[in-house]
Amino acid sequence: MDPIRIATFAGILMATNITTSALAAQPADDGVYGALQASKEWTPPSDPAVLQKLMKWQDQKLGILIHWGTYSQWGIVESWSLVTTRYSWNNRPKQYASLDDSSYRKIYEQLPTTFNPTRFDADKWATAFHDAGVKYVFSMTKHHDGFCMWDTKQTDYKITADNCPFHSDPRADTVKVMSDAFRKHGLSSGLYFSKADWHSPYYWLPELGPGSGQGPNYDTTQHPEEWKKFKDYTWKQIAELMQGYGRQDILWLDGGAVRPPDADIDMNGMAAMARKYQPGLIVVDRTVSGVNENYVTPEGQIPDHYLPYPWETCMTMGTSWPWKPNDNFKSVGTLVRNLCRIVARGGNYLIGIGPDSHGEFDPNVYDRLKGIGSWLKINGEAIYSTRPVHPYEQANCVFTRKKDGTVFAIVLAADDSAPLPESIVLPADLASRVSRAKLLGYGRLNVDSSGSIAIPDAMRAKSFGGQAWAIRLSLRK
Repeated sequence: MDPIRIATFAGILMATNITTSALAAQPADDGVYGALQASKEWTPPSDPAVLQKLMKWQDQKLGILIHWGTYSQWGIVESWSLVTTRYSWNNRPKQYASLDDSSYRKIYEQLPTTFNPTRFDADKWATAFHDAGVKYVFSMTKHHDGFCMWDTKQTDYKITADNCPFHSDPRADTVKVMSDAFRKHGLSSGLYFSKADWHSPYYWLPELGPGSGQGPNYDTTQHPEEWKKFKDYTWKQIAELMQGYGRQDILWLDGGAVRPPDADIDMNGMAAMARKYQPGLIVVDRTVSGVNENYVTPEGQIPDHYLPYPWETCMTMGTSWPWKPNDNFKSVGTLVRNLCRIVARGGNYLIGIGPDSHGEFDPNVYDRLKGIGSWLKINGEAIYSTRPVHPYEQANCVFTRKKDGTVFAIVLAADDSAPLPESIVLPADLASRVSRAKLLGYGRLNVDSSGSIAIPDAMRAKSFGGQAWAIRLSLRK
């Protein structure tokens, strides 16, 4: 597919006072900085403050999602083991596999009584994220099982409840501790919140037992009073998080089964309420297209071409969202190349990691973060505050552009052991305009009239192989 290129960015918006919808419909010449196009996949926000924050988010490129809860004690696939439908990825611990669904749920919901993540160190995490070049982080507030990682006043199924060993620890309100630490280290703070809540008696009615999927276990039209109670419960929790946890930049809402017409919690009203406390808040009502999905979130996949609207690939660093014993982690090279491809196609990269039952990450997580940071220290200018540029990618190269017109050709290694190639050939429409070229971290390169760039042996010998290399291209006006 040959995507339509669209020019929109905050400077144009402020200077011209054009409405978002009108601006988003204006096609641009190749290479104009920015991309936003209204489509069936994405609806532009009408609030200029949200649009401005969304533009800033598009500059940040790299984020982290922290996925944890009481389930980290078992190393299972998060709370999905509670549903009655079995998949290959939501198996229960072997010792409980033969239990009926209701009995298993009773055991699962006793996990808070042994949850004691005493090695939790938000400042250590924030330092590692900052050094890795991460720009925004999502704290887990609660997953679908309904266990709350903050001191909510709406339920006792929370980390600060008296029956949880960690409740008396000064770090017990983990959402507050994480949010404060991330902001302290210059990271944007966001919140993951599941709209689905399998612990709430107003979502899974107790007399009906566990549900078969993510949605409520009853017909909400037949039980309007129960559903209203659940809606009120959800709104109150969101209000708590918006008022008592400092500045939040993004509210990342999972639980797409909670949507009209069968499970309507009035997202328009809830988003407006949240922004009353957090002006300009980006709201991501995942998988529910419309005005409350401020950016799109393909999970576990990288779109194979440039997309002209804001999006974010959310993908695990290992094979599991929460902690998993002896997990198989993606290499630094794979993570770096994923980042380059995503950015060149117009997206952000959100990497999912989870601490263990003690509140600590696998050593491999820190190793991967350090490797990403080392690469970005040299090549970050080709990633941050860039947008895709035509022709987007060619062979083993992807292309990005700064607002000032500087273009980067990022050469991707074929695998984790591949060296920097002896030469690359630029696309003709770029080659004819290049005045200078520089391999970031190494030095100047010569570009011949055909667009061929030879990489000197001395540079190839010094360059670290197996990841990616960015070449800055200065173009003639």
